[in-house]
Amino acid sequence: MIASEPVLIDCDGERMVGVLHGPSDDAYRGVLVVVGGPQYRVGSHRQFLHLARDLTERGIPVLRFDYRGMGDSDGEQRSFEDIDADIAAAIDELFRRLPALRDVVIWGLCDAASAALMYASRDARVSGLVLLNPWFRSDTTLAKTHLRHYYLARLFDGSFWKRLISGEVNPLRAAGELVATIGKSIAPAARSASVATAARESEPYTDRMRKGLEAFAGPVLLILSGQDLTAAEFADATAASARWRALLAQPAVTTVRIEQANHTFSRAAWRDRVSRQTADWLSSW
Repeated sequence: MIASEPVLIDCDGERMVGVLHGPSDDAYRGVLVVVGGPQYRVGSHRQFLHLARDLTERGIPVLRFDYRGMGDSDGEQRSFEDIDADIAAAIDELFRRLPALRDVVIWGLCDAASAALMYASRDARVSGLVLLNPWFRSDTTLAKTHLRHYYLARLFDGSFWKRLISGEVNPLRAAGELVATIGKSIAPAARSASVATAARESEPYTDRMRKGLEAFAGPVLLILSGQDLTAAEFADATAASARWRALLAQPAVTTVRIEQANHTFSRAAWRDRVSRQTADWLSSW
């Protein structure tokens, strides 16, 4: 097995804990795995650990770490919107430990993918992004996603109608939930409640994600699960925006759909597919 070593990273006087896989004096590109919360550096079903081992077998060093307030790292818990300093400090440490490094690719799942999009264009060391099921949540987008991918599917689900007829499903409650969801889907989009400053309150994080992608010059690998409402919400919301459609249609963006996978790619076959896609994409440029 390729070597790994523990890493302590200073970020504004607080300690972050990470693991560096495949340290090498001649590596020119590394991968930084940013953890989505609430999660820590091993990942659901040990996904981040397996990914790191798979990539280092291909000669690609990987640093996975807990940003402040997560896992074993110091500090108060924070939103994914507030981890720019953490990402920068982790990249600093990666470059310090790998002297031949020329660039780094950020790999993130869920809100870590969203954080990566907002950060990458401001750091010239970041050459590429791997984004899995990016977080793109608002009450309106969630309601629309439920209407399209949950309630509509139930209309064609024979087991639902059997439960309704047998009395297992309360028709008044089901109708009430549907009406409430429709109401949310046509309401004006609410601002993110997690925004920390007045400046951010004037600009939703989803807009900052878009601006980040517009300003980013490197290649992007977008991986979406077919059985995940978070992925469906991102796909539906971006498909409804001309600016997002144009961005995701760029030659620099490669989109891969793993149709049967859930949000965390919990089966070995799905996890291995993600690792292969990541490694092949990294080797293609």
